[in-house]
Amino acid sequence: MNDGRLQRFFWICAGTPVEIIEKYPTEHAKYLGIGATIFFTALFAALSGGYALYFVFAGAPFDWFASILFGIFWGLAIFNLDRYIVSSIKKTSKGVTQFYQASPRLVLAVLIAIVIARPLELKIFDKEIREKLRERYLADQQAQITRLQESFKTKYALELSMISRYRSEYDELDRDTGRLREELKAEVFGDKTSTTSGVVGYGSYAKNKEAVVQSKQARLDYLARELASLEEFVNRQKGVEGINSNLMLSDAMLDQKASKAGFADRNWALGALTHATDDVSRSSAHAVTFITLLIIAFECAPLIVKLLSDAGPSDVDIRESEARIIARLVNPALIDSPRSVRHYNTPSFRSMPGRRNRFSGYRRRR
Repeated sequence: MNDGRLQRFFWICAGTPVEIIEKYPTEHAKYLGIGATIFFTALFAALSGGYALYFVFAGAPFDWFASILFGIFWGLAIFNLDRYIVSSIKKTSKGVTQFYQASPRLVLAVLIAIVIARPLELKIFDKEIREKLRERYLADQQAQITRLQESFKTKYALELSMISRYRSEYDELDRDTGRLREELKAEVFGDKTSTTSGVVGYGSYAKNKEAVVQSKQARLDYLARELASLEEFVNRQKGVEGINSNLMLSDAMLDQKASKAGFADRNWALGALTHATDDVSRSSAHAVTFITLLIIAFECAPLIVKLLSDAGPSDVDIRESEARIIARLVNPALIDSPRSVRHYNTPSFRSMPGRRNRFSGYRRRR
């Protein structure tokens, strides 16, 4: 595409008829800048719209095709809207009237700029957004596990309390049984202590201590069987309730989940990043604000240029052409009827008595 075709293309983007622009060389540069700004705004809109929709269809078949198709349609819609907004400003009106005409269009341009800026900001802060999403997913997983555990404890409070009671009894009984076994050994070998007789051999004291140890051992065996049965039941119910499957996410799982996050999650992460109180978040918030203001200024630039520029010859030409067309449509007789011709009568001598007498006298003298 050579320079002439490129210039003509940007003139078409400006929304003013190319035939009128070509007639006035002083208007070429102005409409070239306006048209280029409208075109690149539509290009940014297409990129941001396609990027935003990519997260909506992420993982689905033909997600890239759907994103590209929507981006093209979105860019064309913004292009057509911006072109209409700029071309609808009448430069031949008064300054206050122009501002009144442009005020709703300025508001619309700001809204369009905000919509365009958000997906671009999501792409710019992609790394920080992923880290914020990792923190959120990890906290959500921990909260979900805590909720499930609390619900499980409430539902199986009886079984869990029995396990706790049996385990405490088992531990205490196991310690007591171990102590009695040591005393029985000392009694058999004749070690003199406060709890042994000091007589060597398997006497009556040894038999009594052995009977106590056996009874306690029997209780230990019973507690062990009950604990095994209860713990097996509880573990089986944990699988049914889904507690065993809700484990803490690993780093690889967190990265994979953050990379597949949708538009809503990423938008939330960017909002949380800009509203935090640490230094990094404050600097990110300032950057997001400046990017949004830059896109707003870029979107409003054609409209502002049109408002601040003086009325050029092309504006006057458009106004006069529209006035002629409107006059022809409203009252066709003014244009189509033959022009009326005024008839001028030759003044007679009767209407001018002084002149008539003078000419009469002249004839008489002859």
